[in-house]
Amino acid sequence: MRNEQTKKLTLTAMFIAIELLLFMVPFLGFIPIGPINATTLHIPVIIAGIILGKNRGALLGLVFGIASITNATINVTPGSFLFSPFVSGNLMSAFIAIVPRMTLGYIAGYLFELAQKVKPDFAFNIPAVALASSFIHSVFVLGSIYVLYGQAYASLYNVSLDALLPIIFGILATNSVIEAILGSVLATLVCRPILKYLRK
Repeated sequence: MRNEQTKKLTLTAMFIAIELLLFMVPFLGFIPIGPINATTLHIPVIIAGIILGKNRGALLGLVFGIASITNATINVTPGSFLFSPFVSGNLMSAFIAIVPRMTLGYIAGYLFELAQKVKPDFAFNIPAVALASSFIHSVFVLGSIYVLYGQAYASLYNVSLDALLPIIFGILATNSVIEAILGSVLATLVCRPILKYLRK
């Protein structure tokens, strides 16, 4: 039991280090595409949720959220107000940056735990959970932006609020799908050997 906890603690520290590395290397963790960034920081969060469970997944999501606030505060762009309360002066920006990211890690862990109970199958459950949790995360982030900053976000595209929904659906159909597929592929490659290692 103690050996298992030591393994999990070591892996948690490793995933946090990877998350921070992605954050610090330019254009690796946050990739500018339009007013907001695409990201790869969701991948360690999903992997941690699957391997270490929903609570540690949520912890990695918190690291992701803090990194998002820091990036938006330091590298100010027209869309930085969405994720940085220091730029917007509104704590709702911190909600957008942190809550969906913590939810991502929790959902990944919860869905994998549930899927394994229904039918233990790493080959199917890992990519399916990674794909689903990544897309849910994107919907949560963009949905929160629409509800909390709809008019301001629409102004970034020089469109009316009524014209914003098609843009959001377009982002979900392109950037979010790519992020979900990338997360699914990498989670499958990483999770299976580590889960086998933890069972030793």
